[in-house]
Amino acid sequence: MSDASSGSGTQAVDRAAHLVSTVVHADAPLSFADLQEASGLAKSTTSRMLTALERTGLVERDSSGSYVAGSLFWLYAARHDPWEELVRLARPAMERIGDATSETVHLSVTRGEKVVQVAQVDSRYLLGTRDWTEIEVPAHTSALGKVFYAWGALPVPSGPLEALTDDTLTTPESLRRDGIATRKRGWAVTHDELEVGLTGIAVPVQGPRGDVVAALGISGPTTRLEARLEEIGKHLSSHAAELSQLLRGRAPKEGVA
Repeated sequence: MSDASSGSGTQAVDRAAHLVSTVVHADAPLSFADLQEASGLAKSTTSRMLTALERTGLVERDSSGSYVAGSLFWLYAARHDPWEELVRLARPAMERIGDATSETVHLSVTRGEKVVQVAQVDSRYLLGTRDWTEIEVPAHTSALGKVFYAWGALPVPSGPLEALTDDTLTTPESLRRDGIATRKRGWAVTHDELEVGLTGIAVPVQGPRGDVVAALGISGPTTRLEARLEEIGKHLSSHAAELSQLLRGRAPKEGVA
């Protein structure tokens, strides 16, 4: 193959890859005009490349004719643990949070109407170290669960809620009020609601479409955390914003703590 042919082939691959990348990173389906403008290619070239990408399942068109990620992406996702990539991306941030706070760090997702912890970084303290990944916790009693209720990722239950301590929220209305306060300040808090003497703080992590896909938080003895809620809430929020950017396929901005 000549150098000219090789260069032309590489250029075509680069252009096609750019089109796929533009579609995958977009927050909404893109029209043909959007993609042509973003790529800077001629109409005929854009059309030819999109047709080829459709044939291979890398992009597809929705009911309005706009372009979205193709079936090949969903096939790949279906064959792998859907949370494996989330955990991989979150692990460095969780380690940094653990270094900064010395407390147990948690990452949770929803499965059905349950909240499941998918990763944990242990506390440096003997008091507060516990593996929560194997423990089923009622969502309304944890800061992680409250995140999903507050941001609408889980529906608020319609009936009475189980009381684990005297401070547990036990009615849908109290949980909704708590959700309003949670969204206003940006993080969820539990005081002695799961266990007496245990406090949790958690923040939402947003996926590529802006929906809440995970909750990132810490837990520890109330005596160590009660005076640090705002400090820790802001610290968690900055890391959650960084992780959200990574999930959208963008490098985080410099200066994120």
